[in-house]
Amino acid sequence: MKNKTHSGTKKRIKVSGTGKLLREKAGKRHLLEKKSSEKTRRLAGQTEVAPQDDKRLRRMLGI
Repeated sequence: MKNKTHSGTKKRIKVSGTGKLLREKAGKRHLLEKKSSEKTRRLAGQTEVAPQDDKRLRRMLGI
């Protein structure tokens, strides 16, 4: 039987063209009024997944 892709992971992790796993940074969903503009700008964009998590997330994505 084929393994299923983890639904929560596929919504949160994107695979780049070179095969790196990218994720959004945490902390930019709510309570933004009290956070400085500098902090919210820093939280924008995507970042690479930590090396410790890479193997586990690839398995969850079926890569």
